[in-house]
Amino acid sequence: MDSFPVMEHFYTIQGEGLHTGTAAYFIRLGGCDVGCVWCDVKDSWDASSHPKLTINDLLAEAKQTPAKIVVITGGEPAMYNLEKLTKALQNEGYKTHIETSGAYLLTGEWDWVCLSPKKFKKPVDSVMQLADELKVVVFNDSDFKWAEAHAQMVNPKCTLFLQPEWSKEAEMNPKIIEYAKLNPQWRISLQTHKYLDIP
Repeated sequence: MDSFPVMEHFYTIQGEGLHTGTAAYFIRLGGCDVGCVWCDVKDSWDASSHPKLTINDLLAEAKQTPAKIVVITGGEPAMYNLEKLTKALQNEGYKTHIETSGAYLLTGEWDWVCLSPKKFKKPVDSVMQLADELKVVVFNDSDFKWAEAHAQMVNPKCTLFLQPEWSKEAEMNPKIIEYAKLNPQWRISLQTHKYLDIP
């Protein structure tokens, strides 16, 4: 693919996971059929409502910033063949990161794979093995057991994160803290960009 539906693209600070606090250029692709009820970017779901930008367009925008990392997110970015996009980015010296639910096979070359599986659509086994970090959103108590089940399916070097769903943060944070203390293989991820009021 030479062009993609793009909901938004911007230079900011990564707010979640292992790279929290790191400057990065984000490209949010439109289109998603996973359907998380608590999704905070539901406007991304309908790919047809977003303009298509070419790889050259996206490269030109990224080059206007001092970014060293480009994060491809969504929506569900793995719905698209990202081979040409990641190759172009890496040829320009960017590190390529993806944030995916794992519902589709990954295409492209990635320096970092953040897998955030969702109950609404099962992740593909091969993506589980490629994950550099597993980030499980905790919406209710049953998500801890669900997180452990998925932790058994990723590779041994994968970093494990529990992240409270934003609207239930006050309720779930104390539970996540206690769980991480009892199970120190898990780390806590927070949506720090929302605290900082940045994209």
